[in-house]
Amino acid sequence: AGAGAMPAVLAAAWALLAAAFLAALLVLRRQQAPARRPGGAVSGLFQDLLRYGKTKRGGGQRPAWLCRLQVPKRWFTHFYVVSVLWNGFLLIWLFRAEFLGGSLPSWIQHMHHAPGRDSQSEDTGNEHFSALLVLLLLWLHSCRRLAECLWISVFSNGVIHIVQYCFGLGYYVAVGSTVLCQVPTDVRNGKELSVQICWYHIVGVTMYIWASLHQHRCLVILANLRKSKSGKVISLSHSIPFGDWFETVSCPHYFAELLIYVSMAITLGFHNVIWWCLVMCVLFNQALAAVLSHEFYQKNFSSYPKHRKAFIPFVF
Repeated sequence: AGAGAMPAVLAAAWALLAAAFLAALLVLRRQQAPARRPGGAVSGLFQDLLRYGKTKRGGGQRPAWLCRLQVPKRWFTHFYVVSVLWNGFLLIWLFRAEFLGGSLPSWIQHMHHAPGRDSQSEDTGNEHFSALLVLLLLWLHSCRRLAECLWISVFSNGVIHIVQYCFGLGYYVAVGSTVLCQVPTDVRNGKELSVQICWYHIVGVTMYIWASLHQHRCLVILANLRKSKSGKVISLSHSIPFGDWFETVSCPHYFAELLIYVSMAITLGFHNVIWWCLVMCVLFNQALAAVLSHEFYQKNFSSYPKHRKAFIPFVF
């Protein structure tokens, strides 16, 4: 019974995180009202846990003890190192189990076995292939982001709170585990996977590629703001980005991140409640970061385009 509760626990955890990010976003919006100004130790800690990088400047003066609980923002790279290694490990095991007729390790079966599935269900093969495909997409996403962090992005001297850093390290481990718990581990019985490509796989992968391309373009635009035409870094200051989705929103790379997770939900067949809870978590987390960045641009650049939204084009 304990092992079977894993999917429910993950769904509840992602839903709780989504609610927490939504609450933080609402509180932040309230504190940004002209009649209110954040103040006090509790508000200072709240702001410090939300802001990172350039947006730290908008959180007011921070106590010395809070300044000690921070690490360089460039350590974002560690998140993708962990994801490439962990989710690559899960991908190899799942590939062996599905295509080579093997079985998942007992500890993975114990942690991720989901009861209540009909082993004779006609769509069992689809469930297996969908999970394998999403885990592959997640791993490819992490590989691309790692490469961008190492060879494209230009990090300033910005910082993140140690709690944010630890959350980021655990996040991709939890995401990979969320994919794996969708696999009915007891129904293959050593048989190789019969690949069944459905229309939602094609739609999901197409959307994933489209969103990934735009995210990459936007990250290149941000990096080029600090580089000369020859590619040499000449500045660590912030400038107003233009081009691609930056013409409509301040943080198109965050919007693309949301679309990438939505594309994975589509690839899983639309109906996966656990993954949609994760999508809601990504939605409110990225919306929170986008609002803070949008606020930074508006406060620091008087010529900032007024028509731009923070996160979702023409909406928010």
